[in-house]
Amino acid sequence: MDAIISKLTSRKFWAAVVGVIVGVALAFGTDSDTITNVAGAVTSLVSIVTYIISEACIDAAAVNTEITEETTGDGEATGK
Repeated sequence: MDAIISKLTSRKFWAAVVGVIVGVALAFGTDSDTITNVAGAVTSLVSIVTYIISEACIDAAAVNTEITEETTGDGEATGK
C-alpha cells in the first residue's frame, strides 16, 4: 500500500500521466486551448492533493513519535 501511495504522490508520475494525456489528445486532434486547460487543471489538482497527503503523513509521523516518547518499555504512561 505504501508503494501505491508513494507513486500517487510522486510529481514525476503525474507529469508522465499528463504527458500521456496530452500526447493522446494531440493524436486525436484536440484543440490546443483545451489541452492547455486540461493539463493546467490536472497539474494544479495533483499539486494540491500531493501537498495534503504529504502533510497528513508528516502529522501522523509526529503523533506516532509523541506516543512512542510518552510510553516506557513496559507500555505504561510516564505521566507527562
